[in-house]
Amino acid sequence: MSFLLIFLIAAWAGAQNALAGGGSFLILPTLMFSGLDARAANITSCVALFPGQIATGWAGRTHAAGVAGLSLRALFAISILGGALGAAILLLTPSSMFARLLPWLVLFATGVFVWGSFFRKATRTAGHIGPRAAALAQFAISIYGGYFGGGIGFLMMAALTLAGEKARPASATKNALAGVMNAAAVLIFLFSPELHWPQALATAAGATLGGLFGVGLLHRIDERALRLAIAVIGSALTVGLFLTQG
Repeated sequence: MSFLLIFLIAAWAGAQNALAGGGSFLILPTLMFSGLDARAANITSCVALFPGQIATGWAGRTHAAGVAGLSLRALFAISILGGALGAAILLLTPSSMFARLLPWLVLFATGVFVWGSFFRKATRTAGHIGPRAAALAQFAISIYGGYFGGGIGFLMMAALTLAGEKARPASATKNALAGVMNAAAVLIFLFSPELHWPQALATAAGATLGGLFGVGLLHRIDERALRLAIAVIGSALTVGLFLTQG
């Protein structure tokens, strides 16, 4: 029954990711409910969601691009290095410490999601930050992505548009970069004993099917209402995690 629950919640999360993002707010607590500790759940979730991220990045690869003074290849290299560093830091973080950090990470991810969904305005003018600042921002985001990853899409959209990219290529670029940074993390997590393959496979299957279903609903769902629901879920999860610590 726990694997069936994981599959069904992952399918919901996959559809949610295809429509508006925020699926990790559902998958992480579900894996923890199945018996995994916080760090193991985070590692398993990262590996399970990786195939869908690669598929999404590959589908939009023709629109991905670098920013002024910083090629796409350079952004890839920065993302791989940062993702690997973040994953290594996670494995060096004691499980008990990560459990204490988790509510704050979810709080940050929820705040980023709310900001990106309801308050951030896309930049359509010339870049406001130079290539060095853009490279530093992407490196920092990649470390965070390898360590936890909640809200990285909105963070990358903000950084890329501030560096001068328009919304459409920025969206494709952040999808490609998300897959690249998580590839580095996944290669490290594959050798971790905290990767639970049964839960990972159930999550991957559900999220993939849900994502395909979600793509078909893109023009039928009120996206703003969905984003509001995700914000509520993230807020509830944050409160719940803080209460369990108390």
